[in-house]
Amino acid sequence: MARISRSLAQSDYAALAAFRAALRTFLEFSAAAARLAGLAPQQHQAMLAVKGAGAGAGLTVGALATHLRLRPHSAVGLVDRLARHGLVRRERSADDRREVRVRLTARGERRLAGLAAAHREELRRLAPALRSLLADLGPPNRSPATAAGAADPAGARTRKPESGPCAGRGYCRRS
Repeated sequence: MARISRSLAQSDYAALAAFRAALRTFLEFSAAAARLAGLAPQQHQAMLAVKGAGAGAGLTVGALATHLRLRPHSAVGLVDRLARHGLVRRERSADDRREVRVRLTARGERRLAGLAAAHREELRRLAPALRSLLADLGPPNRSPATAAGAADPAGARTRKPESGPCAGRGYCRRS
């Protein structure tokens, strides 16, 4: 693992704090918008992950758990609640009957479309400030290890970390 420079200026701390505050502002917006749409924030995130998997592709519950950084049994409960509300459905794969994919229903598609449009507008509103905050943090250090990880996004998700929130997990998505 590449060594991280420990020398930070006061302006670096200020930029990091401001960036985290901006992220929290967006996350609070997102949670409030989900609640106004009659969803728990995690339900909205799950629906977005399912839709983001591609046109009609759906996700397995395991893939959804990984995407949301949940334990599989928690993802099962989340899918159960969404299915009870008619927002998602489970479908067995025609190729492998053991595989079950979660897909949005028409009702789920409509609910998500409104939320996604509101989120896109909020991100567009915040984009100039976020760009400015990222610029304040300066250009990233491009070590060979960093460049290799950036060139292989799958590799960034499959490395088994030795410390942090993903420690000990065989697979952990780093977002």
